[in-house]
Amino acid sequence: MTDQAVAAGGVRQFFGRQRELKALRADIERTGLDTLAGRKAPRARVLLIAGRPGSGRTALAEELVAGLAGQYPDGVYRGRLTEPGGTPVPTARVAQALLRDLGVGEPPGAGEDELTELVRAALADRRTVLLLDDAVDAEQVDPLIPDNPDALVLAVARGPLTGIPDVRPCTLGGIDPKSAIELLTTFTGSVRVTVDPQAAETLAEECGGQPAAVVLAGAWLAARPKASVADLAKRLRALSGDPLTRAFRLVHDSLAAPAARTLRHLALAPLGRVDAHTTSALAGCSVSAAAGTLEGFVALNLVTEAEDGQYEVPGHLVPLLRAELEERDRPAEVQLARARMLERTVRLLQSCRAVTEPEGAPAQRKLAGLPRALRFPTAPAAAEWLDSRLPVLLASARLAVADGELDTLARRLVAALVRALTAHRGAQAAAPELYGLHRLVLDVAERRGLHRERAAALLNLADLDAGSGRTREALARYRTALDAGRAANDPYAVGRAMESVGGSYQELGDWQRAGDWYGRALAQRLARDERADQARLYARLGAVQTYAGRYGEALRNWRAAAAGYRRQADLPGYARALSEAARVQEYAGRPQESLRTCEEAVEWARRAKDTRLQAALQLRLADTLDRLGDPAAARLHRSAAERLLGTDPSACEIRSASVED
Repeated sequence: MTDQAVAAGGVRQFFGRQRELKALRADIERTGLDTLAGRKAPRARVLLIAGRPGSGRTALAEELVAGLAGQYPDGVYRGRLTEPGGTPVPTARVAQALLRDLGVGEPPGAGEDELTELVRAALADRRTVLLLDDAVDAEQVDPLIPDNPDALVLAVARGPLTGIPDVRPCTLGGIDPKSAIELLTTFTGSVRVTVDPQAAETLAEECGGQPAAVVLAGAWLAARPKASVADLAKRLRALSGDPLTRAFRLVHDSLAAPAARTLRHLALAPLGRVDAHTTSALAGCSVSAAAGTLEGFVALNLVTEAEDGQYEVPGHLVPLLRAELEERDRPAEVQLARARMLERTVRLLQSCRAVTEPEGAPAQRKLAGLPRALRFPTAPAAAEWLDSRLPVLLASARLAVADGELDTLARRLVAALVRALTAHRGAQAAAPELYGLHRLVLDVAERRGLHRERAAALLNLADLDAGSGRTREALARYRTALDAGRAANDPYAVGRAMESVGGSYQELGDWQRAGDWYGRALAQRLARDERADQARLYARLGAVQTYAGRYGEALRNWRAAAAGYRRQADLPGYARALSEAARVQEYAGRPQESLRTCEEAVEWARRAKDTRLQAALQLRLADTLDRLGDPAAARLHRSAAERLLGTDPSACEIRSASVED
C-alpha cells in the first residue's frame, strides 16, 4: 500500500516521511563520486528507496517525483520491474513498455541488449526522471540507466542494489505514530480517535507503522461506524502473523463468503488488474454484480480504481490472496475460474475484431448474437478498449501458456489477440506484439507436438525476422518450418517454407541457392496445379536468374509468368511480367525486341485500366527509346505519362519485388 489515502473530498494526501523526503532531495544535489574525483558523471544519478512491500515506498517515490517537476521538465517515465505477487519482469519487457511511453518504435523480436540500448538512447538528451518500481536486483536496473548526468533514476526495491556505483539509499521502516494516526483519521473521522487517543496509538503500534496495514484497519473501521478503535486493536492482537497479514485477514474474514471468494480469485488476474468482465468470469456472476463487488472492495482499500473501468489489486496483497486461495479453495474450482476468465477474454477479443468487419459479414452476424455486455458499439470504442487492456491481454496470454493445463484455451486466446491486433493496428504496426504472441504459439506447439501449429508459428516468426533485416535468423526458422510442415504433411506450409527459403537466399545475394529453392517450390505448385502460385514463382525465378546474368533462362521464366497471369485474367500482372521480360531482353543486347515487348506491356496496362502502371511502363519505354536514339518518340511517351499521372513523372516508377535496374 502507500502512505496516501483518499480523504472525504477525494483528494490524495501524503502522511509522514518528511525526514526521508528531505534526505532524498539533498542526495540529488550532493556531489557524486565522479565529480569529487574530477571526472564528469557519465550516467544518471541513482537514488534508492528500500523497504518492504506495504511500507509506502512507492508513495514516497511518487511524492518525491511530484516535487521535482520543475527540475526535470521532460517528465517522468515509469517501469515496474516485478509483477504483483513477486515474479520479476524480464528487463526486455520493461524496456518495451518504456519505449512505448517514449514514443520510440521497437524492432520486432529485438533482444534485451538492443531494447535497453534504445531506451538509453531515447533518454540520453532528456532531463527526466526514470522511476523503476519494485526492482529485484541491480541486474534489472543497471541496463536501463541512461548515459545522461542530467537525468535521475529513482529505484524502489526491497533491499540494496549491490553492483550499481554511487547509489544513494533511503531505507524505510514504519511511519511515526502521529502520521499513522493522521492516516487512520482520514477513514474514521476525528471523533473515534479523539475519544480514545490511547487506543489509536495502540492500533498504530499493532499495525507496526506500516501504512498498508493502517489503511486496511481504517477501511474496516469506516465500514463499521459503531466499532471502536480499541475493539479493532484487540482483534488484531488476537491474530498471528506480521501486521499487514493480520490486517488483511481481519478484512478478508469480515466479508460475506461470496465476496471473500471473489476477492481471493482476483489473485488470478494478470498483472493484478481486473474490470467488471474479468471479475464476473472469475466469480461466475453477472457483470453488474461484479461491478458492485469491486466498488465494495474499493471502499475497503482492497483494490484501487485505475483508468477506463479497470481496478488494480495492490501488489503487496497479491501474495496474501494467493495464500488464502491455496488454503481455502479446491484446485478444480481455481482452474474453472481461470478457464472462465480466459473464455471471457477470448469472446471479448472476438467481438473486438468483429466490429471492424463490413456490415453483413459473417463475423458481424455472429457479433449480433452475443450478449450486449460483450459487444462494442463502434470500432473506435473497440480499439480504445484494446489499447487500454493490451498489457493485461498480453500477460493473460503469457500466463495461459505458462500454465500448461489449458493449452486449447491458450491457443484460442493467442489467435483471437493476433486477429484483433491485426484488424485494429495492421500487421506492421502490431509486429512487436505479434512476435511475442507467435513465440507463445510455438511454445505450446512444441510442448504438445503440434507440427502444423509449429510450422505456422515458425513461418510467422521468420517473416517478422525477415522484415526486421535479420535475414539469417529468418532463413534458419524457414528451414525449421519446412521440417515441421513435412512432419505435419501440410503442403501449404511446405510450399511457403521452400519459397521463403529461396527469398532469404535472394536477400543474401546467393542467386544459385535462391533459384534452386524457388525451383523446388515451383515443382510442388506444378504437381498440385496451383496456378496463381506457379505464376508468382516463375516471376521469382526470372528475377534471380536476371540477377545472376542468366538472361536466356530469365526470359523463359518471365514469359512463363506472363502466360500464367494471362490465363488467370490478371492483366496488371501480365503487363508487369512483360515489362520485366523487356528489361531482360535489353540486358541481353536485344533492344528492338525489348522495345516491342515494352509496347505490348503498355497496351495491356491500358486494357487493365491501371493508370499508374501504364504511366510507369511508358516512362520505361521512353528510357528504352532514348537508348535507341529516338528522343522525339521518348518525349511523346513521357508527355503521355505526365498526362496520366497529372504530376511529376519522376515520382512514378515501376517497382518489382524481384528485379532491379
